[in-house]
Amino acid sequence: MLATETVKVRNLWGVEMCLAKVYLKEDDNKTLFLENVASVEISAEKITLTTIFWETKEMQADIKKIDFANSNILLEEVTQ
Repeated sequence: MLATETVKVRNLWGVEMCLAKVYLKEDDNKTLFLENVASVEISAEKITLTTIFWETKEMQADIKKIDFANSNILLEEVTQ
């Protein structure tokens, strides 16, 4: 099991928000893919991840698990 750390920042309105870490599942392993994820957008073709620093990554993947309590998202890349 990977250790998790929740990052909390305040938005423009002073409200505390939790950011997610995204992990990729490969066989029985999980690899950290992206930290400080503020939004996840899902379309028919791809998943778009955006951090609080406006770094954006797009990929074709299935969401395997979202753990709100630990701010983790587990994705499995779709191979064509």
